[in-house]
Amino acid sequence: MNRLTVKTPDKKEYDIVLDRGFEALSVELDRLSFAGRRTLIVSDTNVAPLYLEKLETVLNGQNIVTDCIVLPAGEESKSQDNAMMILTKLIELNFKRSDIVIALGGGVIGDISGYVASVYHRGLNFLQIPTTLLSMVDSSVGGKNGVDYGRIKNVLGTFYNPSLVYMNLDALSTLDERQFYNGFAEAMKSALIKDAQYYEWIIENMYEICDRDPATMEELVYRSISIKKLVVEKDFYDLKGERALLNLGHTIGHAIEALKMGELLHGECVALGCVGAAYISHKKNMLSLEEYLEIRDMFVPFNLPITIDSIDLDKVLSNVTKDKKQDNLGLAFVLLKKIGKACVDRTVTSDEIMNALKELEYTDDFE
Repeated sequence: MNRLTVKTPDKKEYDIVLDRGFEALSVELDRLSFAGRRTLIVSDTNVAPLYLEKLETVLNGQNIVTDCIVLPAGEESKSQDNAMMILTKLIELNFKRSDIVIALGGGVIGDISGYVASVYHRGLNFLQIPTTLLSMVDSSVGGKNGVDYGRIKNVLGTFYNPSLVYMNLDALSTLDERQFYNGFAEAMKSALIKDAQYYEWIIENMYEICDRDPATMEELVYRSISIKKLVVEKDFYDLKGERALLNLGHTIGHAIEALKMGELLHGECVALGCVGAAYISHKKNMLSLEEYLEIRDMFVPFNLPITIDSIDLDKVLSNVTKDKKQDNLGLAFVLLKKIGKACVDRTVTSDEIMNALKELEYTDDFE
């Protein structure tokens, strides 16, 4: 078992536990004195058939009474309507502040569950049990929760830490190929912004990652969340600029995702956004042409897109200008000074963004 402890602004630390299986969860629940409380498990139609019964067995062994809500799998479930439906369920069940909401699933389930837990009675106990690579390496760590407003991602949200993040790494073996590589995009992002050695490790262990070798995957998850923990502890409320570095690839990525929701997954859009950001970094003389091309092509072995077709670039650019990272100082765009060192740049122009989008646009002569 691997364990990381995250320090929080309110001095209430929480642990991230990496294990295989659910057996050790009983020990963690006992350590948190959660025995005898009520729990609402929120999951989705992909995850619940695989893990809900196993989780309930562990919880019932701790004399924890369980109810559950199973949402349709997919980004569309991260809606205000579903958040209100979960809150209504908590009210009907007369949940107290000492009770628990557990997110069993990927990033969508974690985001909406954390949001609900944070606003019900101004805060319930909240456990994250991420089951996708994307949620393990990124969304389950850091305390950001939220729901979408139409196609605008995470425009309604809170900062609220879980009491525990418990990662059953065996869940990675049940992911379909597309969902597995979807999560890899965020692992690559972590390496690009903070750790050149980790980036080189990814290159050296490419085949083992693709084969989902258990020891390799544990190290990949551990190194990724170690980077996020480091960044989040310095800037939990995203006020100092440090946490903004985690948005590498997300400015362009979210703009594409808003137009391609249902067609492209979050990680696929982040991969495209990272390529776009690397291109702008190259054009601003931060990265060499060779470094840009290497970053671009490193997404290919992991089945992630580096070009896009059938999209209105003007609409993508319009979405970029509406990004929540836009303030009175301009758009906080994350670029790369070099591999392993990111920076926030407020000088990126609309023309530079459009040129990056044209670089991403698929053409028959793409090289």
